[in-house]
Amino acid sequence: MLSFSRKAVALTVAAVVVLALIVYGFWPAALSVQSAEVTRGDLQVVVEEEGVTAVQDRYVVSAPVAGRLQRLRLESGDAISAGDTVATVMAPTAPILDGRMRAEAEARLAGAEAGVESAERQVDAAEAVTTRAREERRRVERLHEQGSATRQQLERATAEALQAEAQEAAARASVATAQADLRAARATLRGGAEDGSVASVVRAPAAGQILTVHRESEGPIQPGEPLVEVGDTEALKVQVDVLSQDALRLRPGTPVLLEQWGGPDTLRATVGRFDPDGRTDVSALGVEEQRVTVHARLDTRPHDDLRLGSGFRVLARFIVWEGSDVLQVPTSALFRIDDGWAVFTIENSRARRTPVEVGERSGLRAEIRAGLEEGQTVIAHPGNDVEDGVRVRARE
Repeated sequence: MLSFSRKAVALTVAAVVVLALIVYGFWPAALSVQSAEVTRGDLQVVVEEEGVTAVQDRYVVSAPVAGRLQRLRLESGDAISAGDTVATVMAPTAPILDGRMRAEAEARLAGAEAGVESAERQVDAAEAVTTRAREERRRVERLHEQGSATRQQLERATAEALQAEAQEAAARASVATAQADLRAARATLRGGAEDGSVASVVRAPAAGQILTVHRESEGPIQPGEPLVEVGDTEALKVQVDVLSQDALRLRPGTPVLLEQWGGPDTLRATVGRFDPDGRTDVSALGVEEQRVTVHARLDTRPHDDLRLGSGFRVLARFIVWEGSDVLQVPTSALFRIDDGWAVFTIENSRARRTPVEVGERSGLRAEIRAGLEEGQTVIAHPGNDVEDGVRVRARE
């Protein structure tokens, strides 16, 4: 009887162990999840885009007149002061004369010389007439004083003298015109300007550096043709193309951090203005985007041994919002629930769905305004298999 009891107990124990093993084998294991702690600290909301540097005031120096440009001695990077000579434009030279044109020029020269001689002869004749008319007027004036000449005779003699003087003046003007024609004919025949004087000296409008040299070699040039570009690289700005929805969050005065420009320091800038007209760009993935150009002035300069020039690439981080002692969690812990947000907290090794009120969000962190307390643990990347009440095993 005793032997039977021991056998029954042994079988019962064995059955219990087997049943426990079966239950343990089918019991769901705890999910391994990545955890994160709810903390307090500084938080910044930034808009991050690539931009390029540019000088604030850029001047394009152009040729003011047509002529022949002398070779420029300036090169890109040269320092220049306001009023310094940038270029010299000589007076244009006349074209080379072929046989027919030279014969015509010689004929015009001969005609001009004859015209000068004829005009001078007319001046001689006019001088003689003027002398005779003046003498006649003086004679009539004496007779009028003596009562031997009438008033009408005196007026007629005076009018004839004035007419003779006017004809003499006209003859002298004809001489000046003929001499001008003679000089022009001689200049044409010589094939160039008489004195070869400088037509214009082009000067720098402001102090700075030569940014670009558009024309260096000597040769003919037309009015308005660009020569060089001048700008002050000590006064830089940054131009950044941002998405139109991000541009609405920026304001004049928004601080900007400039990184990845080639130096170890983070440079600071301030938003100045926005272009009023947006445009459509296509991203590297082929997506159309509406972008707006934002202009920010540089507030700090790099060290002297690191020369930041115009057209250099920078990474611009616009600080849209920032706060201190902000309760926050990783953005990856948030998920949508109905019309709000929620997270999974870990309580007693189980996941608990907790609704939260979310404030500002940066790329990796989010502000929590209600629903959590500092020091709580949340699931950083909840998967589809994480549900309310499921057993979890946290790993940092």
